Amino acid sequence: MKLGVLYSRVRVEEKMLFDTLDARGVAYERIDDRDVEFDLLNPGAWRDYDVILERCINHSRALYALKILNDWGIPTVNTAYVADVCGNKLVTSSQLVKAGVPTTRIKVAFTPASAIQAIEEFGYPVVLKPAIGSWGRLLSKINDREAAESVLEHKEVLGSYHHSIFYIQEYIRKPGRDIRAFVIGDETIAAIYRERADHWITNTARGGQATNCPVTPELNKLCVAASRAVGGGITGVDVMEDPARGYLVNEVNYTIEFRNSIATTGVDIPNRIIDYVLAVGRGEIKVI
Repeated sequence: MKLGVLYSRVRVEEKMLFDTLDARGVAYERIDDRDVEFDLLNPGAWRDYDVILERCINHSRALYALKILNDWGIPTVNTAYVADVCGNKLVTSSQLVKAGVPTTRIKVAFTPASAIQAIEEFGYPVVLKPAIGSWGRLLSKINDREAAESVLEHKEVLGSYHHSIFYIQEYIRKPGRDIRAFVIGDETIAAIYRERADHWITNTARGGQATNCPVTPELNKLCVAASRAVGGGITGVDVMEDPARGYLVNEVNYTIEFRNSIATTGVDIPNRIIDYVLAVGRGEIKVI
């Protein structure tokens, strides 16, 4: 088997994956996305790969590389379809609703005026998010009309075209934490609580502390359904606990970070990832 790992830089997660491959004696090649080039009419040596594990930081690079590779018939983890859906919160939310997965209420508006109307139909506070983004960046909790008007104006004038599409989410009064669940194939292999008492954003990238979250049958069923809704594979499912409605899926991520979750959960996440990738490479799991 010829395995490739497409990456942007060697973070903690990539080092863990490389160490796991080395320890298992798996032959693989590191592919730095800063060095690659694709000749669309000539796949050449790319066709020699049985599977490619994508670990890019830049969403556009990941998406276009996966699209080209998949169109050439080369299996990837994850696929271009999954990257395309998960890379856009609006598309992800639409897929979750289509699949009947419990999720937060979302409104989408295209002008500041219609966005204000949507926000006030929800009632304050609400959360404004860019459709494309990660690590909890550029999120705004809007507490009143004056703040809404100010933030909407800034988004429209200073942002990219993505910021002129207003993705408005109801504010969930979660208990100072949310859940990040790790789904591989048809199993939620582990989950963590991301807790932060001093701020409403609980991402570990923004200071949230990781503690173990038991994977109950209910949580497993929800997270697997969410992963399937976006195309499956290896995903990170973000879940919020609503006092009245229970678990609600917030987002689904396609290139998971897990450095804070191995010791916390006791699950060897890198080995589980490699198990899945090798199964795809052997043709035991179809991803295209």
